[in-house]
Amino acid sequence: MAKKNNDRVLAQNKKASHDYFIEETYECGMVLTGTEIKSIRSGKANLNDSFATIRNGEVFLHNMHVSPFEQGNRFNPEDPTRARKLLLHKVQIAKLFGASKAEGYTLVPLKIYVRNGYAKLLLGLGRGKKNYDKRETQAKRDANRDIQRALREKQKVAR
Repeated sequence: MAKKNNDRVLAQNKKASHDYFIEETYECGMVLTGTEIKSIRSGKANLNDSFATIRNGEVFLHNMHVSPFEQGNRFNPEDPTRARKLLLHKVQIAKLFGASKAEGYTLVPLKIYVRNGYAKLLLGLGRGKKNYDKRETQAKRDANRDIQRALREKQKVAR
């Protein structure tokens, strides 16, 4: 019997799918302090405007805001948007390094979730959308919504 997927999403970057074509995704761990993980588990993380970079063969997440833990102690980090190290295999880092150096590609965090007791980050390799791409995506989404609405109305009348 297959295991049930019990991933609990703690934070999500909803704007990422609007601003980027996500071509590949990678699951990576994060190096966090004890009070940071408690704050993330209580839903006090924000992925908006965050991005990842590769420096010296290591991947770092920048601009992810984690609010200080209320019951925290002196180990609460002073800077809530500090750079956090991401844990990936060397082969994955090499692949990301090559892909992110291409024109127009960037590393975008998509969501934070808990899997088997560990906080994980879903990192996407994305290519930036132009304004006309964003309008086209919105038009397709609206058309699909109208089609689904019409089908529901037709099913209601048929009953």
